[in-house]
Amino acid sequence: MADQDQAELRLAVARLRQEHEDYDAAINAMIQTGCEALRIQRMKKKKLALKDMISKLEDQIIPDIIA
Repeated sequence: MADQDQAELRLAVARLRQEHEDYDAAINAMIQTGCEALRIQRMKKKKLALKDMISKLEDQIIPDIIA
């Protein structure tokens, strides 16, 4: 993989991690304010999807090496 491609993937991962943290803060705020459970559950589902995307991108950056 080219260095530029790898740098772009690392940047994308950093953005997604920040968005993941933002969802976490929003979910905690929603829980504290007593927001409806369905909205909280939807936010958690989006947060989990972001985590999956982060994992996939990280796997592309660091490929499995079978010895």
